[in-house]
Amino acid sequence: MKNVLIFLILFNSCAMIAQNKRVNFGVKAGLNYGDNGKIEFTDITNSGENLLSENANDRVGYHIGVYLRGNITDNLYIKPELQYTQNNSSYEVNNSKLDYDIKKLDLPILVGVSVFGPLHVFGGPSLQYIVNNELDDVRLGDVKNEFTVGLQFGIGLQLGRLNADVRYERGLSENQAQSIDDNIGQSIRVDSRPNQFILSLGLDL
Repeated sequence: MKNVLIFLILFNSCAMIAQNKRVNFGVKAGLNYGDNGKIEFTDITNSGENLLSENANDRVGYHIGVYLRGNITDNLYIKPELQYTQNNSSYEVNNSKLDYDIKKLDLPILVGVSVFGPLHVFGGPSLQYIVNNELDDVRLGDVKNEFTVGLQFGIGLQLGRLNADVRYERGLSENQAQSIDDNIGQSIRVDSRPNQFILSLGLDL
């Protein structure tokens, strides 16, 4: 709860930055396509020998949220967003599929510039708070860092009150969830950093 309050305070601070400028409030939703990082199986009884390492398969997730867009000049704006996101990945391990799901709150703080008519480009940091992470049939511990930082950049269109954009996101902070099974002497580590493309549709209210 403390971290959620921090997110709300940061979002409100960004709104205050845009105060006294022309500000638009809106709602947004969209799809994410990508993955998290590798899954690794380690033999903890044999000097940490790496038994298996598999990259994730891309999956589709989703997000919903709100945003503020404050114009700093006619061509430059700041756009903080607050959204709930679910990322999905899957792994092929010993002819079985394991699904890895992450639920998180995202706070991208984007700076954009108009380049031609309704077309604009943008980028900035994305603060992320991981609410929950689940791996099929495996009792994972909490991720190492619930609060992490990523980077987003992309291109968008503003058509009246409607806007659409496509962006790329990459988690920068190294972050893992881990499970240790003493019965078989193995640990499982899953990289929780997002690596994905995001398609969003928004509406200024």
